[in-house]
Parts: sequence; C-alpha cells; structure tokens
Amino acid sequence: MPVKIRLSRHGKKHNAYYHIVVADSRAPRNGKFIEVIGDYNPNTNPATININHEKAITWLNNGAQPTETCRAILSYKGVLFHNHLLKGVTKGALTAEQAEAKFQQWLQEKSIKVDDKKKRVSSATQKTMESRMAEEQKKKEAKLEAIRVKYTPPPAEEAPAVTESEASAEGEAPAEA
Repeated sequence: MPVKIRLSRHGKKHNAYYHIVVADSRAPRNGKFIEVIGDYNPNTNPATININHEKAITWLNNGAQPTETCRAILSYKGVLFHNHLLKGVTKGALTAEQAEAKFQQWLQEKSIKVDDKKKRVSSATQKTMESRMAEEQKKKEAKLEAIRVKYTPPPAEEAPAVTESEASAEGEAPAEA
C-alpha cells in the first residue's frame, strides 16, 4: 500500500486551512486517512504550521512519501533535516549528541528568521495603517471645510468706511482709534 503525507483541505471558501495527514495514495483528497500529524494555516503571515515531529519522522522512516507541498512544509519546519541527521547517526557518520546539537542550532536560527519576518510584517502593517489614517484625516477635514462653506451665510454688505478727509468735509470729528 503506497502511503503519502499530504494535505487535507478544511474551512470555508477562500479561507481554507489544511490538516497534514498520512493517507493511502489511492484515497481521495479529503477522504480516508491513517493519521493526522499536523495542521497548516496559510491565511496568516507567516503561515501557521503545527506538526508532530516524532510522528512525521516515524512515517518518513516507514516509507511514506510527502507531496511537493508537504515536502516544502516539512523542510520549513526542519523535519526532513532532522530525519537526515538521524540517518547519519544510524550510519555512524555522527553521534546522537552531535546530531541533536546541529538540529537545535538550526532551530534557533530558524526561529530568529521567523521572528524577524513577523516584526517586518507588523511594522509594515503599522506604517500602512498610519498612512491610511493620515489620508482619512485629510479627507475628513476637506469634507468639514466644504460643509462649513456651504452652510455659512454670505457676509452682510457693510457700509463703506468713512475716511478722515470725507469726515472733515462733512464737519464731523474724525474717530480716534
């Protein structure tokens, strides 16, 4: 029985999330499966991936073949690298402690990269929101100004001011300021 590690689709239209399952390759996409080993949500940035490393490595050692997408996910989470290191241990190329040290170092580097991406995404989102708020404030002020102009009555016609020369000609005393 050929066994595959693949994705099983769940969720709504345009809002899918996936279970990472081990299934017979002849079974339909969302049909029977042997075991769920994780889940994948591509709707978040970066994508949320939860996977059981031990189960995944066990199935890989038993001969399960991941699909291209699952291979990329397993590689991203370090399952394939960990499996590679464990094969090196069984062949005697390195010790279990060395393999575990290399894997832990890789995990630390990967977590730093993911944290940097999360910070970049959040700062970009923050900048976008600030620029949108500034544009919205300008539009709001323009609307308020248009409304003020529309509903403000025109100024009343004032009598022309009397100048000193005209006032002295009429015999009135000029107004002192």
